[in-house]
Amino acid sequence: MGNQQQSPIGIFDSGLGGITVLRALYHQLPQESIIYFADTDRLPYGNRSPEELIQFVREILTWMEAQGVKMVVMACNTCSAVALDIIRSEFNTPVLGLILPGARGAVRQGKRIGLIATQATVSSNAYKNAILEVNAAAEVWQVACPEFVPLIESNRINDPHTKRVAQKYLQPLIDQDIDTLIFGCTHYRHLSGVFKSILPSHVVCIDPAEHVVTATEQELELMGWKNTAPPMPTRFAVSGCPEQFAQLSQRWLGYMPTVEQVALQDFMTAEISVSATRE
Repeated sequence: MGNQQQSPIGIFDSGLGGITVLRALYHQLPQESIIYFADTDRLPYGNRSPEELIQFVREILTWMEAQGVKMVVMACNTCSAVALDIIRSEFNTPVLGLILPGARGAVRQGKRIGLIATQATVSSNAYKNAILEVNAAAEVWQVACPEFVPLIESNRINDPHTKRVAQKYLQPLIDQDIDTLIFGCTHYRHLSGVFKSILPSHVVCIDPAEHVVTATEQELELMGWKNTAPPMPTRFAVSGCPEQFAQLSQRWLGYMPTVEQVALQDFMTAEISVSATRE
């Protein structure tokens, strides 16, 4: 893999959500080069089966390794909940997920913890288990929010309908008198203004994106892989429409990115035939 220090960090998500992790990386590790992949062709991930998700992540990691990344951040809670352990055992590249850093961040804040996430993340109980592992005395309430990702991806953040949906999802957690709310999907940071207008003022919101970037920095230091050269421009790739992603992401990035399209299945087929030829 050549010089690990100068190799990029890979970040992936189903869509725009992982930009919250990307922005945290820009802020905390400005010297690092980054490749961002969004699987927009198969979005949303939250209603997919574990088998499908594991296969998607395999395809993304295979492509990322071929791009020479030194580390991968799963900027997708659904994948972190369902696929992380399996993928770590199959790939040599270090892979970081959001769940444990997010759970630790939440437990430092409070004991009555609400989680909003995709159906797949809630069904996995990954956050609940991680929180109770850190503090067995904590109480956790989980709400699946399947409508949020499609609303965010279609740029309906300030729509009155979105606030009504948020009220419906948050009310059961408010009724439980939570003191902490975890954004259990990286997309949800984009709705933080809506949530704050609904939640009681004492509730602390936890964005696992910030905590996973701290974990990334610790890992880079441990491996001696922090980049000391000037970073390369961020490279953006998607499985769906590049123009649509460029338009929608501009709002969160503050600039219009150049986005390339990658056909993961074609790439996997090519990789398999190359391996077969080598053997």
